[in-house]
Amino acid sequence: MIEQIFELSEHTDTIVFYGVNNSNVHTLRNLYPNIRFTARGHVLKISGNEEDTEKFIDKLQKLERYCIDNNSLTETNIIEIVKGGSQPAEMKFDHLILHGVNGKSITARTKNQQKLVKDFETNDLLFAIGPAGSGKTYTAIALAVRSLKNKEIKKIILSRPAVEAGEKLGFLPGDMKEKIDPYLQPLYDALQDMITPVKLKEYMENGTIQIAPLAFMRGRTLSDAVVILDEAQNTTTSQIKMFLTRMGLNTKMIVTGDMTQIDLPYQQKSGLIDALQVLKNVKGIAKIEFDVKDIVRHHLVQRIVEAYEKQSPLNPPQGDLKRGK
Repeated sequence: MIEQIFELSEHTDTIVFYGVNNSNVHTLRNLYPNIRFTARGHVLKISGNEEDTEKFIDKLQKLERYCIDNNSLTETNIIEIVKGGSQPAEMKFDHLILHGVNGKSITARTKNQQKLVKDFETNDLLFAIGPAGSGKTYTAIALAVRSLKNKEIKKIILSRPAVEAGEKLGFLPGDMKEKIDPYLQPLYDALQDMITPVKLKEYMENGTIQIAPLAFMRGRTLSDAVVILDEAQNTTTSQIKMFLTRMGLNTKMIVTGDMTQIDLPYQQKSGLIDALQVLKNVKGIAKIEFDVKDIVRHHLVQRIVEAYEKQSPLNPPQGDLKRGK
């Protein structure tokens, strides 16, 4: 009899891996009656003869990889992996980015979402521009979470400019965090689709995932990260320059924005418009332009966007360019 220690990755959600009420642990014990093991946190103590123990650890590694990739692990998955191949065949999806909470498939559903995924592989700075509901921010966050799960980066940083859209920060109740959080809620919502609550809380507490207003980026160098700036149309030229120059080693940045929803004072030029003009010939930067065909919310959202575009006397991007001068 030998005893070995198997440590799960920090990216493994132990609740998912062990199952509700340790159901997956019971399944493994039934499949490996000659192996004795105890599980505490991310550590498993395993004892048995050398050959059986090595085979058991090999399957544990495959199960852990499946759990991280799919954020799901069921009795059926365990049996298929233990008895047969390393991955159940039915988990192959076209344009899959990752599996979210409860095994939900997070996919690139439109051509421009797929282009964002593809361009992410070959560019360190991407601009994703388009209307509300086109999935630009959601897809960007999914790419960031996938990079974290694959250990390609060490942290995710999500930011938005805290620009008031009709309401004044000073008149909102609460301290600064409570005033700012409503601006950042859409980012929390996306993360909650992709990471279980316990793991998300852990990531937020240890700084692996950081969500902060744009002003908090000043003076930082952001390395080993995917950094997303959302609602960038509401940045000033100095703010977006400050943000873009935070890029450190092994970092990718995704800047998202909607030219038709600028909440800056009328005389002030959008930093996003300025950045697109200044950087248009710089290599290593990709620009993905989403449109109404990419809208994946309720079918009425596409009609609403189209109706407003028809009513406007100027084509939105041209109108905003003139407005920004």
